[in-house]
Amino acid sequence: MVKRKTKNLIDINDLSIKEIDDLIKVANDIITNKEKYSKKCDGKILATLFFESSTRTRLSFESAMLRLGGNVLGFSEASSSSTTKGESLADTVTVVSGYSDIIAMRHPKEGAPVVATRNCSVPIINAGDGGHNHPTQTLTDLFTISREKGRLDNLTIGLCGDLKFGRTVHSLITAMSRYKNIKFILISPNELKLPEYIKKDVLDKNNISYIETNDIEEYLKNLDILYMTRVQKERFFNEADYIRLKDYYILNEEKLKKAKKDLCILHPLPRVNEIAIEVDNDKRACYFKQARYGVYIRMALILKLLEVK
Repeated sequence: MVKRKTKNLIDINDLSIKEIDDLIKVANDIITNKEKYSKKCDGKILATLFFESSTRTRLSFESAMLRLGGNVLGFSEASSSSTTKGESLADTVTVVSGYSDIIAMRHPKEGAPVVATRNCSVPIINAGDGGHNHPTQTLTDLFTISREKGRLDNLTIGLCGDLKFGRTVHSLITAMSRYKNIKFILISPNELKLPEYIKKDVLDKNNISYIETNDIEEYLKNLDILYMTRVQKERFFNEADYIRLKDYYILNEEKLKKAKKDLCILHPLPRVNEIAIEVDNDKRACYFKQARYGVYIRMALILKLLEVK
């Protein structure tokens, strides 16, 4: 089989800063001129191959394609696919690429999307691979920050919660480290600290300023962005460890009294207990906007990878 060369999105570094800026520009234009884009993918099919459960990512991809006038097929859990019969990932992707024009894939194993690209004749978008990468969530985060703060540089960003397994955190750090004058406050319990390889290969390598702490209140007043994450039960082998750590941080209105008036609170969702419901009514809470923005930036990405003008 001869595989044609395609553009994929596996890691956020697959995109240059200019490409990210262009995607943000298109996403902004989509919000302003929705009707202009409503038939751009007429006749195109997106396949959503979700070997791991998802609500927002899968539905936002489907919404994005439908809003572009395209169609969607796929499955939402591994048990719905022929992998239960022993079919390899490579075979699944090879077959599905014959049914579709572009694939969004989530898989619990790190590196699975890279394997998939070797057997695929259509663009593949990594919709999350284990605790490794989640580049379209990162595009959503960048788009949200751009809209809410008006810039992607000169920011102090607090990342709070599960920094060890949080693929959204890993991707966001990688992306934001490419912008000027970025500082990180890494807030986590000792057991969930940012992996050493990210500190070495991304932060230290790029001379990015960062502080590691387990105290959210000490640094809250310094933050422009607070990126909350849940402690992910599905990444733990020991349930007792999960129970001990799951409520380590709970952001509430009392804590937010110490924060800037223009703080932007983000969360990739779903949340569990880490943000109190009372915070939803705070004007600084941007996580539901963030989820909506995910549709528009994914629309822009689909157009780019399908080379639709």
